[in-house]
Amino acid sequence: MLLAIDIGNTHTKMSLYDGSRHVAGWRLSTNGERTADEFAVTLAALMQRRGLDPGQITAVAICSVVPPALVPVVAMVRRDLGLEPLILGPDTDTGMPVAYENPRELGADRIANAVAARAEYGAPVIVVDLGTATKWEVVSPEGVYLGGAIAPGVAISLDALVRRAARLSRIELARPRQAIGRSTVEALRAGVLYGFAGQIDAVVERIEAELGQPAPVVATGGLAALIAPESRRIQHVDPHLTLKGLWWIHQRLARAQDASGGQRRSPVRPSPGAEVPG
Repeated sequence: MLLAIDIGNTHTKMSLYDGSRHVAGWRLSTNGERTADEFAVTLAALMQRRGLDPGQITAVAICSVVPPALVPVVAMVRRDLGLEPLILGPDTDTGMPVAYENPRELGADRIANAVAARAEYGAPVIVVDLGTATKWEVVSPEGVYLGGAIAPGVAISLDALVRRAARLSRIELARPRQAIGRSTVEALRAGVLYGFAGQIDAVVERIEAELGQPAPVVATGGLAALIAPESRRIQHVDPHLTLKGLWWIHQRLARAQDASGGQRRSPVRPSPGAEVPG
């Protein structure tokens, strides 16, 4: 089984795949202070609740935008699972050409999203990731990752507003009854929901104008299900898109390894005192 791990700024998502079948998934708070021991205990407990055993894991693929949180996860995989994880980075052979000026600036999650979107929805395609930041990823008709756009995310924008405005307080993000809010809570909800939906549509329209043709729009991220129904341009909601991207990339590399006569699973025997790279 493949364990795919997406370490984001706010949450760490994990999915377990048996071949192409999604077996189980979990979401944790990202914590850069969590140790390898804590991560091992957490993973074992989560799997046992589903009747699964960590010993069933034969491969691990990871993407991370939080280096301090990556280190203990990699240490746990090497020590407790006896596996060398695939860590998605700028040198990984994803099968997707990248036209970004400096590919090393790209977050691994952005490439994973683009790979999964192209594989599952074709090209061209636009991904909107509604997480800590709102990110647009663009794949050309030829299947090349072109780049995208980044804006402050829904939750952090609302948090910043509440901190700077003395008479506003935190609210639960939910769909408002109408655009004309009759209370401060409803007004905030209307502004956030409809404002971000409009922002998504406006950026998509500019992207399509530069592409010279329309493209399907796929939304992912923790707030995708809330925002997508109010967008005119989002056609698909895929909450596991990043993890699917890791699955697609791992499949590609595993096939290449099989073709070259390599082994799919090789226990890791690190040298004494070896350090886990950040």
